[in-house]
Amino acid sequence: MNDTEVAKSADDLRPGDRVEVEIGPVAHGGHCVARYQGRVVFVRLGLPGETAVVEITEARRGSFCRGEVVEVLRADPRRVEAPCSHFRPGGCGGCDFQHASGDLQRELKASVVREQLSRLAGLDRPVSVEELPGGGFGWRTRVRWALDPEGRIGPRAVRSHRVEGVNPTEPCLIAAPGLNELAATVEVPSGVHRPASAGSQHRSGRQVRGRAARPELPEVVLTAAGDGRRLAIWPDQPGTHQVPTVTEHAIGRDFSVAADGFWQVHPAAADTLSGAVAQALTDLELIGASSWDLYGGVGLFSEVLAEAVGESGTVVSVEGDRTASALAVQNMAIHPQVSVVLGSVEKVIDDLPDTVDVVVLDPPRAGAGPALCEQIAARAPAVIVYVACDPAALGRDTAALMAAGYRLDTLRAFDCFPQTHHVECVARFLPA
Repeated sequence: MNDTEVAKSADDLRPGDRVEVEIGPVAHGGHCVARYQGRVVFVRLGLPGETAVVEITEARRGSFCRGEVVEVLRADPRRVEAPCSHFRPGGCGGCDFQHASGDLQRELKASVVREQLSRLAGLDRPVSVEELPGGGFGWRTRVRWALDPEGRIGPRAVRSHRVEGVNPTEPCLIAAPGLNELAATVEVPSGVHRPASAGSQHRSGRQVRGRAARPELPEVVLTAAGDGRRLAIWPDQPGTHQVPTVTEHAIGRDFSVAADGFWQVHPAAADTLSGAVAQALTDLELIGASSWDLYGGVGLFSEVLAEAVGESGTVVSVEGDRTASALAVQNMAIHPQVSVVLGSVEKVIDDLPDTVDVVVLDPPRAGAGPALCEQIAARAPAVIVYVACDPAALGRDTAALMAAGYRLDTLRAFDCFPQTHHVECVARFLPA
């Protein structure tokens, strides 16, 4: 260790202290687990098996610490030099694994999915994460960034509200072409006030798919739409304003989507996941069957179900977002067998038929939850196809479905979010 590093009791660790540790296994959330004198340290920017100097960034008394690698003493052979200037200790929190080769990233994600299924559902099964076409950078077609007091727009720093300003000379490398330029040039609408300090503005706590909105800074959604447009949407812009509708293309047709609404952010993800859902249904005779598309969005998986059940079958799409539900009605107008229900899945399910043949569900990051899983299983569908964006939620809901009489039959995992810890899974459940 050098003079800036300290040798002290694990119980006395404080932010800013530096310790030498052996990096242990990857954990859910984009960090690895290490121990310093027995105390758990969740380490960012490390890889399993490495020896590194870690600077403590957070120390919870009597509990774990957090830290970041500031010096690698023994590196994994597949460690690479991160190409992004924002990926560094204390830097942007949007990426987790830029320091790992692509194949190693997918191995790490597979390990997390496998561990969550084992720990939460008691299942021991191999997992392989499939690569999507297009490479590891320039794929993110929708970003939700913040505006700081200096007028910079960009992602927040890791576990912080400080903005990492992006522009064409210091770009976000996972953002789709045109979004860094848009962030540097977009005009802030009147009424969207730049705060005097990071804590001077408070938003309404609007829930965004996958995470709760942070209240301290104004935010902007930048969209690189499939129809070629580059748009900036300010969710908290005061007054009445119309959010534009864009066109996205997947599975051989166009879908109308709100410019700030949910759509898979990787250009290949909608086709990939739809294909995986369709594959999960291929060996079943479903013509004329009844089906549900829960958390249906604008109708991507309803399209898959409409094809599977045919005109003599039925598809019920349930979506809680009013705009997405209205667009689903528009997108599904070509399919008379599809009906769209506006409302929370958890509330609407009691009003749905007592039996159903096929259920596809694509819940937010928190998952469906045990109660909803039990309600779905009680309808005794022949197959449940679960699209999961969080391994822990998948593990918990797998356990709930198993307890309700179903078994995990097939599982595919996809690297829809390269450089990050996020992974998308498509799981098929059949009656046990």
